[in-house]
Parts: sequence; structure tokens; C-alpha cells
Amino acid sequence: MNDLKMGYLTTVLCLLTVGLIATPLSAQEKPLVAEAKAEAPELTEEAEKAIERGLKFLIASQNKDGSWSSADPAKKEDGGYAIGGTSLGLMAFMVEGHFPGFGPYGKALDRAKDYLLKRSKDSPTGAMGVKMYEIGLFTIAMSELWGMTSDPEDNKEIQVALERVVEVILRSQSPLGGWRYAPRPDAGQDTSVTAMVFVSLASAREAGVLVPAETIERLTGYLRDQAFDEQRGGFGYQGKGYTIACTAGGVYAAQLAGNRDTEWVSAAINSLENDPKMFSRKDNGHFYYSHYYAMQAMVQAGEEHYAKWYPKIRDTLISLQQPNGSWQEKELDYPHKTPMSIIILGTPNRYIPVYQR
Repeated sequence: MNDLKMGYLTTVLCLLTVGLIATPLSAQEKPLVAEAKAEAPELTEEAEKAIERGLKFLIASQNKDGSWSSADPAKKEDGGYAIGGTSLGLMAFMVEGHFPGFGPYGKALDRAKDYLLKRSKDSPTGAMGVKMYEIGLFTIAMSELWGMTSDPEDNKEIQVALERVVEVILRSQSPLGGWRYAPRPDAGQDTSVTAMVFVSLASAREAGVLVPAETIERLTGYLRDQAFDEQRGGFGYQGKGYTIACTAGGVYAAQLAGNRDTEWVSAAINSLENDPKMFSRKDNGHFYYSHYYAMQAMVQAGEEHYAKWYPKIRDTLISLQQPNGSWQEKELDYPHKTPMSIIILGTPNRYIPVYQR
């Protein structure tokens, strides 16, 4: 699998050209026809500049130990979200084709990778003492790093860390099929945590880690039967209902679980596309988080949806970028906003498998 991933990156880098869940051949042929008709948006010069400014901010704000966090480095393990921030930080660089050990950012990304691996090694259970949100982001980072670093010795360490954390996730799934904050099956479930965790399982599955079919079926059952509201055409936080963030995350997770062509997933996509609050930073309370999912949901929905959606969020994010290159709105803001913005802006690159169709 690692050789395949390296070969995949080489092809992408050479052709600058984005699957996750395997589909029948006939289903794979259809997007090729659509791509010939639809003009999928590419990176503009303004977007490229915004991404580069964001990456330079991340380099400047990286902690000495290689992490990114929202708090004082000395307190980052107590509320600083260093696992989630560092995982997202790495992915922000990877979405632009930058990997640990390579190029101008290679050393900084090596430090970030080493920080995450150390936290995993120091954890007796592999859960690292953090909530499921961060466990999910760590899993995505490890999945996408596996086989992509300059030091072959890293591969085994990344594999061990990835397999351990996937085991944590699998045994933490609730009887209803979702996940909540604590890595325990009796912790309950909500759509927000469930979406993040399942996206990470899909990434691990793409990397070659076994994810049982039963896990995916139970996840689909939770989203369809417990969280999806047919009247409102979206997903609720706990139970049926509609919130922008949960609908964006829920529909993306449902797509990755093999439900792209179902009526309920199509209804959720339609709800997002017609929500007047979606692109308003003021009215969409979880703006960056919801768009992180929504952008990828539109990629999964097909080129026509993606081609209409990306320019809107691209231009909105460019307008929201701060003078220092970040998307932080206060000095010690949550560490997810800047890397998520970069990941969204870099969608046309299609370098990271979990962010592809």
C-alpha cells in the first residue's frame, strides 16, 4: 500500500491532476463524462497567494516541539488542542504537496510528525488522553502520512500508531453506531463527533487498515435512522433535526460510507446548497468547521456541485484572511481555523486521497 501511495503522489505531482470507497466501473466512468462537460474550478492566483501566506503563518506560529496549539505551549496538553491542531497543520501542508523531510518545509513538518508520534508512543492505550475529535484528526494525519515521509524508518512507527488508534475508534463505537467525546462505547453519540471519527476511519481504510463492514453499516444506520430529519432535509446534533455543521459533516460521512446516491444524502446536499446562512461568517456559527466538511461533500456529490460551491467559499475565505496570513480571530484562537481554510482553498489540488472522489 505504501508503494502504491507513493506512486499515486508521483502521478499527481507530474500531471497536477482527485476515490475513497470503491465503486463499480460503470459508476467510475460517469464522472469522466461529467468532467468533460463541467469546468471544474482551478486555483486562482489570489487563492495560491492566500494559501502561501497561511502556510507561512503556520511556520511562524509552530511551537518549538513541532506542535500547533491554541494555548501557551506549556499548557497545550490541557486544553490547547495540540493533537488536533498539529494533525490539521500537517494536512494543510500536504494538501499543497508538502511532506515531512522534503522541500522548504520539510524540517518543520518532520518536527510536527515527530511530535504526534511521540504523543502516540507515550500513550499506553493509543488514545493520547484527548477527546474523539482529536483522535479522529490524528488518524487522518497518520493515514495520509503513511509511506509519504523521507525516512523509511518512519513508516513502521506511523503504521503502529495508525493501527493502535483505529483500534481505539473501533472499540469506542456506540451500540447505535455513533461516537461521542470519550473513547468508550457507553459514552453515547452525536453527529458532530461521529462525522469526524468516521471520516478518519475512511482515510485509514483507504491507506490499507481493515475497517469492518459492520462498523460502516452501523454508522450508516445511525446517520439515516437516528440523526437524519426527513422534513428538514438535514442532520441534527443529537437526534433528528438540522444544523449546518452537523448536516455538512453527516452528509460527508454518509457519502464515504457508500451512500452517495441515496435520496436522504441528496436531500442533505440540497439543504446545504440552499441555506442562506451557509456563507455568512456572522450567521454560520461553526463556519470553518462546517465548510471543511461541506467542501468535501460537494466534491463527493459530483463536479457540477463542486464547480458551483468552490468559487463561493474560495472568495469568502480570501476575504476573511487576516493581515498576518491566518484565519484566527483572536490571539489564542482555536488552532483549526487556519489549516482548515488552507485545506478548503487547496481542494483543486486533490493531493490527499480522503479529500478526493
